[in-house]
Amino acid sequence: MAAGGPPRPGATHFATKVELSISCENLMDMDVFSKSDPLCALYINTSGSHWYELGRTEMILNCLNPKFAKKFVLDYYFEMVQRLKFCVYDIDNDTYDLSDDDFLGEIECTLGQIVSNRHMTRPLLLENKKPAGRGTITICAEEITDTRVANFEVSASRLDTKFLWWSDPFLEFFKLTETGWQLAHRTEVVYNNLNPIWRPFRISLRALCGGDVEKPVKPTTDVCLQVDCYDHRVNGSHALIGSFRTTLAEMQTGTHICPAEFECVSPKKLRKRNYKNSGIIAVKSCQVVREYTFLDYIMGGCQFNFTIAIDFTGSNGDPKSPQSLHYINPEGYNEYLTAIWAVGNVIQDYDSNKRFPVFGFGAQVPPLWHVSHEFPVNFDPANPFCEGIEGVVRAYQECLPQLKLWGPTNFSPIINHVACFARQALRQNVASQYFVLLIITDGVITDMDHTRTAIVEASRLPMSIIIVGVGGADFSEMEFLDSDDKLLSSPRGDVAARDIVQFVPFRDFKGNSVALAQSVLAELPDQVSSFFNSYKLKPPNVYNFPDPS
Repeated sequence: MAAGGPPRPGATHFATKVELSISCENLMDMDVFSKSDPLCALYINTSGSHWYELGRTEMILNCLNPKFAKKFVLDYYFEMVQRLKFCVYDIDNDTYDLSDDDFLGEIECTLGQIVSNRHMTRPLLLENKKPAGRGTITICAEEITDTRVANFEVSASRLDTKFLWWSDPFLEFFKLTETGWQLAHRTEVVYNNLNPIWRPFRISLRALCGGDVEKPVKPTTDVCLQVDCYDHRVNGSHALIGSFRTTLAEMQTGTHICPAEFECVSPKKLRKRNYKNSGIIAVKSCQVVREYTFLDYIMGGCQFNFTIAIDFTGSNGDPKSPQSLHYINPEGYNEYLTAIWAVGNVIQDYDSNKRFPVFGFGAQVPPLWHVSHEFPVNFDPANPFCEGIEGVVRAYQECLPQLKLWGPTNFSPIINHVACFARQALRQNVASQYFVLLIITDGVITDMDHTRTAIVEASRLPMSIIIVGVGGADFSEMEFLDSDDKLLSSPRGDVAARDIVQFVPFRDFKGNSVALAQSVLAELPDQVSSFFNSYKLKPPNVYNFPDPS
């Protein structure tokens, strides 16, 4: 357990249920005396050229413009490229095998493309990639979830001291289930304080009470929530100060003027004479609201702006040498290129124009050969954009021979560069753009103080930073910036508003680009939704969504 606070739950991949609705128009008529009897089968690709069937719709008799009633429900992972293939057949017999039925066309796409479009229509293609007549397929995506959350403002007063003359209190919220109490949320620790005020926090209603505000899980109980107050201990043996049980409805009665107060009772002290409680927990605000999810923002028109920054410092080695991290092997790859492909192939589905600015840092740049920490790899400051991930790769390969790898390794210039655009987007007061900076580096940061300040400032902007460490260097500084245990602070003591940095060392993935992309992008969806929700910014096309109340 980290010394900075109670243990955090283990990292999990972001997943949500997505429901896909299928319809087609102008299908080819393959029957002589009637119209085609279409069915749509969905296939998913896990690796290489292998596809397996995920499911199929019902068959609709005699219809060239079918709207299938059966839906496909998939687990959607932002950090994965989930390749899908929709195949439409005219069913001619009662066998399950589709190979003996007439083929009406297919499309291949990613689940990311579907959810980013929300309503996607594509022409159906035959196996030779020619159009299947005038046939089209339309796929609509809808997220399946209860997105309501409870926003809390909680304080305490007159808590018992558990160590000498102070306590370091934190709270744990539990939901009553059929199998017992289940942890729903843990607050941060407020150190050396018997009258703590915890930072505002949110708990999903699903986690807190199964979505039911008032009704207990068991008819024989009149409570469905338990709150425990602990004194934090570095070794993990946290001392219970006291507990209380209640319902979410009771908590909702609290206001700043008249908080809902609950006696924090220690079971060990109940037998003592004149014992009343071990402190008072005050719920100043508990508001249940629907929060917009990551998919709400993506499907509502929010666009990603993806910037790549590449380390060209001398510690990478001479690119002409096979020992260099910038050496491109006969297969056309190195660790830098693999990272670009892995992350870029996921991100590009969420960028409408797929034009990515790419910068280098730490090299001497022609024609003046000054050291630059923010130069476009295409050497065009007025237009640093590359067309698609293929254009990024091409620009990287073409610029390498023209540079002199130098140093030092400064991150703050490129972070501040992207933050400038994120700041401009935030002024629009709508969740239309989110900025992602991918930094690929081999070495130790030389402007650490400036980098910490830049990250803390960027934490208040619609921006996330992904750092991929290549080679075998000591990456302890990168892990410090990742700050999973507690929020990063600047040298001046300013604390980041949220964690926006995700660092992974390339060597941990042994060339597995899919696993690399999953790891570096796993935290991004929650970073996006939590930022926009904290600023109460709605998706650009919010009128397409149900009333969030």
